[in-house]
Amino acid sequence: MNNARKEKSKTNPSTRLRIDGERSQTTNPSSRLRIGGERSRTTKNWSGYVTKHSFALALERDVFTWDDPRKIAQSLKKSAEESLRRKGTPFQSAMSMLNFYLNRAGKNLKPARKRILEQAKIELRTLFNYHLK
Repeated sequence: MNNARKEKSKTNPSTRLRIDGERSQTTNPSSRLRIGGERSRTTKNWSGYVTKHSFALALERDVFTWDDPRKIAQSLKKSAEESLRRKGTPFQSAMSMLNFYLNRAGKNLKPARKRILEQAKIELRTLFNYHLK
């Protein structure tokens, strides 16, 4: 076995190379199960982990608490268009972030807030010229 292969086999497959060249453990909370199939606390709260640690879009502070759906949509559009870290189109990134928040809030979201955020989705489609037929 040559040296390159030896080095490769020594590295832990659950580590990834960070931008600064250092190796770090992957932190995929959904893959952690306890004995007996119980979910760990991090698995149960994976969306909170994503909310705190994700750098997908640089959102304005408290954007989802604003009362104007158009302002929410404009802010999401601006963040998505300026982001260099997104994987899809700006529309996909902005809509995904809004849907993620709506789904994460779930039953705890007040009906008035849900209406505002649903209206923000319509405004977002309008701003990006994505009209449903």
